[in-house]
Amino acid sequence: MLKYTASNCWKAKLKKYRSSIFCKFAGFQNSIALQNPFHPGDTKVFVTVVSNDKLARFAEGGLVHPVYSTFALGNDAEWASRLFVLEMKETGEEGIGSYLTVDHLYPAPLGSEVSITATLVSVNGNEVNCEFVAVANSKTIAKGTTGQKIINKAKFDALLKEIADQIK
Repeated sequence: MLKYTASNCWKAKLKKYRSSIFCKFAGFQNSIALQNPFHPGDTKVFVTVVSNDKLARFAEGGLVHPVYSTFALGNDAEWASRLFVLEMKETGEEGIGSYLTVDHLYPAPLGSEVSITATLVSVNGNEVNCEFVAVANSKTIAKGTTGQKIINKAKFDALLKEIADQIK
């Protein structure tokens, strides 16, 4: 079963995948020429502290563990990678996540300082691909990958309106 991600949609050869609304959206992204001052291996660092709002909890069940949740870690890892996108996108463009993988290796308790280093792996067309490593309390607590695409904001807004109209 194929997952509908931007990266496999534009590669897909089958008509049914190319005709999906997300693939239509992915298809118009590739026309953007990025300003790219970066090279593979360049890094961006985001430092955060594990606060109450980043703990492992669910609305239905409350607090699970008083540690950095995988969900919050993924959010912060995407932000670390987005630091590249912020310097690449131009007026009228926006970044959108296309994939995220997180290998959560070790806990970081409430109050821990976490340093997330995003390393640029590649820029392919409008896609910015990074690897990240998160460190807290002298331990590697997570590693993974992120992908973001820089898109035309007006076209994306039109797509969201189209989807919203279909829901009504």
